[in-house]
Amino acid sequence: MAKESDGKTAWDFSFQTIEGAPLPLSTYKGKALMVVNTASQCGFTPQYEGLEEIWRKYRERGLVMLGVPCNDFGGQEPGSETEIQEFCTINFNIDFPMTRKAKVSGSDAHPFYRWARETVGPLGVPRWNFHKFLIAPDGHIADWFSTVTKPEASKIAAAIEKVLPAAS
Repeated sequence: MAKESDGKTAWDFSFQTIEGAPLPLSTYKGKALMVVNTASQCGFTPQYEGLEEIWRKYRERGLVMLGVPCNDFGGQEPGSETEIQEFCTINFNIDFPMTRKAKVSGSDAHPFYRWARETVGPLGVPRWNFHKFLIAPDGHIADWFSTVTKPEASKIAAAIEKVLPAAS
């Protein structure tokens, strides 16, 4: 699915939590990770509900959901981190980790997204909000899902099941 990109994995990158603390992705080494660029004023914003359901269903089995607020597409995430957090909590009861706003497209995209683009190629890059990257426990991209693929799609569940750490 994905080609090697300079030997790097997702664990080589870091974000900041929505509260501003460092968030090295290596924290999640050994777990499956779904990274989703999100927006509060998008037609796809109701996907937050499905993302939260995935998080609740699989977190005990080793999946981490990570929301990356992004204002790249249609200016649909104009709020501050505090406003984003309040919106997500009040409207969708989100309790999965969120990062500070980040660029996900273009030459000034966050390094994780530049790496992902190099790894999966031009077809697999975010073209809108709610693009999903599934990272395997070894830090490699296992799969990606476009905006229109709803979180509850059977192909997402199948991909997650395939990469979840084996039960001990």
